[in-house]
Amino acid sequence: MVKKFYYVYVLQSLKDNKFYIGYSAEVDRRVLEHQRGENVSTAKRLPMILVFYEAYLSKKDALRREKYFKTTKGKTTLRQMIRETLVESQTH
Repeated sequence: MVKKFYYVYVLQSLKDNKFYIGYSAEVDRRVLEHQRGENVSTAKRLPMILVFYEAYLSKKDALRREKYFKTTKGKTTLRQMIRETLVESQTH
């Protein structure tokens, strides 16, 4: 039996360096939609790059994590988790 995964993903705008945090069961498709400007929340902040994602077997767990990353404490945690990635993306 194939398990379905639910993803929390983080995009970073190369225009303003801000994050977009989202959730999807189809992370590849969702990221492409953002990169094509098909999402109202990110269309004016293009280009966007995927800097982080996590996979969960439980939809509830994924949604809980997405909600956490959108809090002040969650954003701080996220920045600590991906600090090397953020440094690399700012030097290119």
